[in-house]
Amino acid sequence: MKNVRHIFFDLDSTLWDHRKNAYLTIKELFSQQNISELYKIDFELFHDAYHEINEKLWEQIRDGEIDKEYLRKYRFYNTFLRFEVENEVLSDYFEHHFLDEILKFNELVDGALDLLNYLKSKGYKMHIISNGFQEVTERKCILSGISGYFETITSADSVGVRKPRPEIFQHSLDLANAEKSESVLIGDDWIADVKGAQRFGIDVIFFDVYNDSPQEENLKVIKYLSEIKQYL
Repeated sequence: MKNVRHIFFDLDSTLWDHRKNAYLTIKELFSQQNISELYKIDFELFHDAYHEINEKLWEQIRDGEIDKEYLRKYRFYNTFLRFEVENEVLSDYFEHHFLDEILKFNELVDGALDLLNYLKSKGYKMHIISNGFQEVTERKCILSGISGYFETITSADSVGVRKPRPEIFQHSLDLANAEKSESVLIGDDWIADVKGAQRFGIDVIFFDVYNDSPQEENLKVIKYLSEIKQYL
């Protein structure tokens, strides 16, 4: 990819392994509250339900249908409700401890550090652009040891809009003092990252984490982070 000087990374599930870290966090909270014993709920089924519900709520946030307060109120409440447990105190406990506890686990996606070191050695300027919460995004980068690779970190909360809205891309480019023609976005979300970048007018590499295998002409698609080296 000629002329690329600035690389903008999505964070969750692109570099920071959100699903693995969330899994470990919920498993710990599950154990702390003796959920299996008290409610006869299998953890793996609970986690699968949470993941499904949480992903849909984040899609609604991305599309402007709900705000983060709604997500935080209902993602665990609705998960427990799936198992016929209607307990607001219990779901609040999970929510209020989740964001703090998850930062104890900072697993990166396989190949993330190797890729960052490779891109740094090539002289690229790297940045984060995330739909996550500002404080949490920054702490994830710091605690996982990758903050030093990035010149700027943009999260949706700091801008007031989320990907795929063009305003957040423009804000991130302005912060980085970068031009569209010299920038590329790498991310795992089809709507927020791929379609957002395409509509905004910057190049994009789709990290196909869940093997969606999109059929779109001229789209750069990778299954593993190491494959980015063939483009950059």
